[in-house]
Amino acid sequence: MSQIPFITVIIPARNESAFIEETLRAAALQTYPQDLYEILVADGNSTDDTRQKITQFAARHKTPRIEVFNNPKQTMPSGFNLALGAAKGEIIIMMSAHANMAEDYLEQCADFLSQHLEASCVGGAITTLSQDKKSKVIALAMSSIFGVGNSSFRTGLNATAKTDSAVFAAYRRGVFEKIGGLDEEMIRNQDDEFNYRLREYGGEIYSTPKIRSFYYSRATLGGLWKQYFQYGFYKVRVLQKHPRQMSLRQFVPPLFVLALLFSSLLSILPATRSLSLVVPAAYLLANLAASLMTAYKNKILFRPSFFILPIAFAILHISYGLGFLAGLFKFWNRWGDKNGKTPSIEPLP
Repeated sequence: MSQIPFITVIIPARNESAFIEETLRAAALQTYPQDLYEILVADGNSTDDTRQKITQFAARHKTPRIEVFNNPKQTMPSGFNLALGAAKGEIIIMMSAHANMAEDYLEQCADFLSQHLEASCVGGAITTLSQDKKSKVIALAMSSIFGVGNSSFRTGLNATAKTDSAVFAAYRRGVFEKIGGLDEEMIRNQDDEFNYRLREYGGEIYSTPKIRSFYYSRATLGGLWKQYFQYGFYKVRVLQKHPRQMSLRQFVPPLFVLALLFSSLLSILPATRSLSLVVPAAYLLANLAASLMTAYKNKILFRPSFFILPIAFAILHISYGLGFLAGLFKFWNRWGDKNGKTPSIEPLP
């Protein structure tokens, strides 16, 4: 890597009209030298005006170079791989069109990788943002340990540390030349799968609070349900491909959903009806306690929006658990199948 490395920021996008301009603006107004990075956007045949906004923004900003590619497969991993084939950077940053970065994001990524030669990639901490009162409550749930467990990049990253995975991470280009691009089978959890694959090849992943990004939560409870159902669904394939990465916490949501289903069966018989209340009652108490503490800390206690919080927590847990169970059913015969759709990335001449 040269002293001041050239960086490529890759942003797959589809129907992100509400966010794409802010994402591009944050990427274009970095403290990093503007002639030493590029922004590549892979548009997945957007049906709104996302493509038009990208084109207009690129026309107004000559540096850094902004280029848009058509992604006919429309998924995030296919878009990333498409742009990766045209990337010139020594460092490749995987960014979401539903997020934006702090103004020193590129500078901090490059500094870290220059100072930590053992690191294959580095990510940072996410601040979850909102658009209105409802999405603010959803953002609080997504930033809570009760809501998402020990995802430190969401709930609070206090120190630089070696981690299992990283989000919106900066990778050395050689990583992709060694293990290929994103697995295009993974509609969700593609970064988890890639990072697990990287670790299996001996790569080291770091996270540091100096690298800061901002992610917009889903604006509706329905959108949150769909997002976390898909996370649970595709998590099954991640575990099938990388069984050594399994941990007990990954099975808590599906076990919780199974416990609820079993409780409903117990309620049918008069002799076991009282037992059927144990799991729902325990969860209700835990949910309300977490909701009260979260609401008090964020000064929304007993405001109208407060009552959305326990619903958002329940959606995070139940939708993920149901998605995981659906994934077990869908992929029941693929536990020996570690293959995916992972294109190789050729080194630049």
